[in-house]
Amino acid sequence: MKTGDSLALELPKITRTTLALYAGASGDHNPVHIDIDACKAVGIPDVFAHGMLSMAFLGRLLTNWVPQERIRSYEVRFSAITPVNSSPTCHGTVSEVKDGLAHLDLTVSLPDGTVTLRGSAIVTAD
Repeated sequence: MKTGDSLALELPKITRTTLALYAGASGDHNPVHIDIDACKAVGIPDVFAHGMLSMAFLGRLLTNWVPQERIRSYEVRFSAITPVNSSPTCHGTVSEVKDGLAHLDLTVSLPDGTVTLRGSAIVTAD
């Protein structure tokens, strides 16, 4: 692993079924993720993905890249919603390798370039 290495993970379309299944698995039944009528009642045109679902997909990118035991830290910040029926892509780039640790810049973005999640991780570089 060296500075500039990168990896991408194209995700399947985030469907209403995806959101319903994630709500059941996570216990997050917030209506903004599963009930279009509740969304419209508060001025939101449609449901959108759980932020933690995007974080989970970004975690998949990480564990596709390195074994879980090499991950020393992982953090994210939500920056935009992920609309239902969108097809996000996860990206990771090694920004620095120092003292046996690789520092990674991570994002989840929509096809129009909107970044919905930014994060970073530190992994052992071996």
